[in-house]
Amino acid sequence: MSQHLARPADRYSPLYFLAALGAGGLAVTFFMFLLFWVPHPGRPVPIFEDIMAAFATGGPALQTAIVVAMAGIAAMAFLHFKSLFWNLSQYRAFKRTPAYQDLANSNGETQLLAMPLALAMAVNAGFILGLVFVPGLWGIVEYLFPFAMVAFLAIGILALRMIGDFLGRVLTKGGVFDVTAHNSFAQLLPAFSLTMVAVGFAAPAAMSTTPLIAGISLIGSTFFGFAGILYAVVAAVTAFNSMLHYGTARESGPTLMIVVPLLTVLGIMFLRQSHGLHVSFDAHTAAADNLVFLTRIVAVQVIFLLLGLLVLRRQGYFADFVFGSKTSPGSYALVCPGVAMSVMLQFWINKGLVANALVAKFSTGYWVLTAVAIAFQVAMIVLVLRLNRQHFGRPASGTAVPAE
Repeated sequence: MSQHLARPADRYSPLYFLAALGAGGLAVTFFMFLLFWVPHPGRPVPIFEDIMAAFATGGPALQTAIVVAMAGIAAMAFLHFKSLFWNLSQYRAFKRTPAYQDLANSNGETQLLAMPLALAMAVNAGFILGLVFVPGLWGIVEYLFPFAMVAFLAIGILALRMIGDFLGRVLTKGGVFDVTAHNSFAQLLPAFSLTMVAVGFAAPAAMSTTPLIAGISLIGSTFFGFAGILYAVVAAVTAFNSMLHYGTARESGPTLMIVVPLLTVLGIMFLRQSHGLHVSFDAHTAAADNLVFLTRIVAVQVIFLLLGLLVLRRQGYFADFVFGSKTSPGSYALVCPGVAMSVMLQFWINKGLVANALVAKFSTGYWVLTAVAIAFQVAMIVLVLRLNRQHFGRPASGTAVPAE
C-alpha cells in the first residue's frame, strides 16, 4: 500500500485505540472536579442528585466548575466512543489483511492489546456518564455491579487470550522475538491493559455495600492487577536492557512514560480496595498511610516522566511527530501520561495533603497545586485535538509512519 494516503489514519494500526483511550481518560479528569469539589455525603462518589444540589446551592465558582465538568465529560465521552466504534470497525477489516498477519508474527503483536485496553476504559467512561447524568441511578447501582464485573471479566479474558497467543508463540519458538526491536517500553502495553481491567473491577469494592459483591471485586481486581504488575516488571527489565544496548526506538519513544498511567490505575485500584475493606470488612487505613502511598506513586511517575521527556527531546520526537509533518499512531501514547498525572495529582492533593491537614481545602496553596493538575489536563486536551487533526484530517502532505 502506498505510504502517501488521503490521511494518515487510513493506514490503520491497532495503536489508534489509544486515541479512544486518551479521550476516555480526559473524561475522567473532568470527573475529578465533581469527585473532590461537590459534596456527596454518605457516598464514595457524587451522583446526579448531589451535583444538582451543589449547583442549586453553590456559588458562581462551584456552578462554573460543575458546568465545565459536565460539559467536559460529555464532550470527551462522545469523542471516546466515536473513536472506539471507528477503531472496532477498522480493526475487523484490518484482521483480514496481510498487514495483520505480519503484525501478529512480530514483536508488534502486543499492539493488539490496545483494543481490550480501550474497551475497559469504555466501561469506566460509561459508569461515569451514568453517575453524572442519570437521575436515580444510585437506587439500582447494586444490581449493576455484577454486570460491570462480568464485563470486566470478559475484557480481562480477552486480554489474557491475546497475551497467551503472543507468549505461546515467542516462548515456544526460538528466534521469533527480535530482541533488537525490544528497545522501548512498547511491550508494557499488555500490562497496561490488565491493570485497566483491574481498576474497573475494583470499583464495586469501593461503592458496594454488599460484602459478597465487594469481596468478588477485591479478588478479581487483585488477580488482574498483579498479573499486570508481574508482566510489567518482566517486560520493563528486558526492555531496559535492550535500550541500553541499542538505544530507544524513535517511533516508540513515548512508551517510556507508560509507567505513569500504569501507576495511576494501580494506585486508584489500591485506594478502591482499601475503601472496600473499610466499608465491608472493617479493615481501616490511616490517612497518613494514603499520603505516603500516593507520594511514592507520584515520585516514581515524575521520574519516568522526566526520563521520557529527556529521551524524546534529544531524539527530536516532538519536532517531527507532534509539531512537524511526520505522523505515527504511537504519538497517542503521549496523551496517557499527562492524563494520568492530572488524575493522580488530584488524588495526592485531596486524599493525601488535604486529608492530613497539610493543605487546607480551597486555600491559595490548594489552588496553586490544583492548577498543576489542571495544566496537565488542558495540555492533553490540546494534544488530543492536535493529534486528531494530524491523523484524521486530510493534510496536503504527510507520511504515515508505523510504530514499531
